[in-house]
Amino acid sequence: MARVRLSVAQRREELLRAAIEQIEARGVAAVRIADVASALGVSNALVLYHFSTKEKLVAAAFTYAAEDDLAHLSKLLARRTTALRRLRAAVRWYTPTGQAKGWRLWIEGWAAALREPALQEVTRYLDRQWKAALAEVIAEGVAAGEFHCPDPGGTAVRLTALLDGLAVQLTSYSGAVPRSRAQEWVDEALARELGLARETLTT
Repeated sequence: MARVRLSVAQRREELLRAAIEQIEARGVAAVRIADVASALGVSNALVLYHFSTKEKLVAAAFTYAAEDDLAHLSKLLARRTTALRRLRAAVRWYTPTGQAKGWRLWIEGWAAALREPALQEVTRYLDRQWKAALAEVIAEGVAAGEFHCPDPGGTAVRLTALLDGLAVQLTSYSGAVPRSRAQEWVDEALARELGLARETLTT
């Protein structure tokens, strides 16, 4: 069956999605241009036409994933509801036990970023934007009198550190931490940071 002719933008997006899947499955070091091409049934030359090197393809794939995550986060935080509900929704989505995808991808990205400046910039950008978004909605909740938090920026850093650490545990070490226990720890940490009873988060 003949392939549907795609626009340049559509083709790039298709290649980036395939690259993300291959990175999650094989890892940054092992993935090849040929793997991405084979997954889509296209030639290596087509992939190289859009991304002249593997390094550029990988960097673009992580950038695409970061922008996708941030777009979803923005939607969650833009809802017309209380700051607490928006914050809780964002944290639960990001939690390793939630609906956020791609923890294997980001763990790969963190590791590869130690050696790849381009990836380090992408992962650092995502980290800064995520923390800033959390800090902003926490500050909104404080201003509205919903909860008490003297340091929204510090709270955002501590919550992110907990979520990222749990992601490593649940993704890399199957069974090391029960998923239900991990969710309890996240809820407890969020309630503690906001000076609330944990039950408030589920009512």
